[in-house]
Amino acid sequence: MKALSLLGVVALLLCGNAQACLQQESENNNSESRANGPLCSGVAVQGAIGSRTDSDWYAFDTTSTGDISVSLSHGNNADFDWFLYRSSGSYIASGQSGSNPDSGTYSASPAGQHFIKVTRYSGTGAYQLSVTFNGAGSGGGGEPEPGSCNYGARPSKPGGLTATLVGSSADTCISLTTPAVLLMGGGADVDAAFSNRIKPHIKGGNVVVLRTSGTDAYNDYLQGLTNAASVETLIVNTRTKANSDYVDWAIRAAEFVFIAGGDQSDYLNQWQGTKVEDALLHLYNKGGAIGGTSAGNHVLGQFIYDPDGVSGAISSEAVTDFCHQTINISNDFLNLPLLNGIITDTHFRQRDRMGRSAVLQAHLGSTGRVVAVSEATSMFVTANGQGVIDGSNEAYVLRADGQTQYQQTNCGQPVIINNLLRYKLLPGQSYNLLNNSTSVSPTRLSIDGRSGNFYNPTNPY
Repeated sequence: MKALSLLGVVALLLCGNAQACLQQESENNNSESRANGPLCSGVAVQGAIGSRTDSDWYAFDTTSTGDISVSLSHGNNADFDWFLYRSSGSYIASGQSGSNPDSGTYSASPAGQHFIKVTRYSGTGAYQLSVTFNGAGSGGGGEPEPGSCNYGARPSKPGGLTATLVGSSADTCISLTTPAVLLMGGGADVDAAFSNRIKPHIKGGNVVVLRTSGTDAYNDYLQGLTNAASVETLIVNTRTKANSDYVDWAIRAAEFVFIAGGDQSDYLNQWQGTKVEDALLHLYNKGGAIGGTSAGNHVLGQFIYDPDGVSGAISSEAVTDFCHQTINISNDFLNLPLLNGIITDTHFRQRDRMGRSAVLQAHLGSTGRVVAVSEATSMFVTANGQGVIDGSNEAYVLRADGQTQYQQTNCGQPVIINNLLRYKLLPGQSYNLLNNSTSVSPTRLSIDGRSGNFYNPTNPY
């Protein structure tokens, strides 16, 4: 949840004794009064320092006197520090050693509210924060959502918002455990992904379909496949609608949100930095599932292919210039931990997007990955990182290793990449996005944008 103040912590407590464990930082949390929370003991939080002035605050409560241990890890090209505070006064412990991870323990801290501040000494980038203490939570994935979620009554629908619902208009609260992500490749939807993956995950809960244009055709289709208590399509095509209490309530109260196909740049323009973004993070952190197809898939990765007003990139053009006008990458939308360091692609084999995805991977660098899904195909990713393929075609993962060479990646010049790892995943096969483990053997892919036949091997699929 973005910008969770002390009142936000109280609101979560009203949901019962069990709380959702924070797993993903949400900006703007640059002050104590806007601290993200609650942290759960031993549950890691993924965050990022994005600028010289960025600092991230987190809140948690200890239930009895005891030790508080903090561990902060980050990339090799950064040096981040942490500071531990009680509810008032200066910091009582810190990690400013330059070690990675930077760890420390404060002994026998009294029960009560505490805060952690993460700051930069040098560099920027992602980090992982873990705090252990006498208090709520242990292990991964968050606490179950309690039986009475106390989201309150559904707010009044604002004028101009198109919202079409089938099923119950009330919140059907379900005990959730761990979050999940559904990446669908566009074209025909994958029935099995909804009936075999989403249905058991949401246990008869509520479903919301998000889009900025289109119809409510998903309503009956998804209710039939998932046995959802309700399915509601929201056409959220302005930032005003994206900041409405009605849309915020519907997403927070849902167990699954599916972002339909359309235009990912429009989605970012209308939803980034609004209540839609906050509510989607709340859904994920409470253990819900977030999915999308085509453009709806694109906005789920940490990095987003974002044409934003220009024609979509095609492989034969993208490889001719590393900074081709159709190549634009955005970030800072959802930053879901399961998709850390990932940019997604869709309609993959059908539209020959291997070349453009290789260029996108080169823009991310040696630690970046592409998860690309062909039409009528999906990857369902559970909280342990395991992504399984359903549907009619295949998905692909592109990543670098020690043999990969970015021979020529300069603006205005053709792209030359050697020995990129390419994994082809067929239905039933899996790939772990957290640790890159898979039983599928990769092949080596090279790109030479100086040639009309720029793939090696000639058929990269």
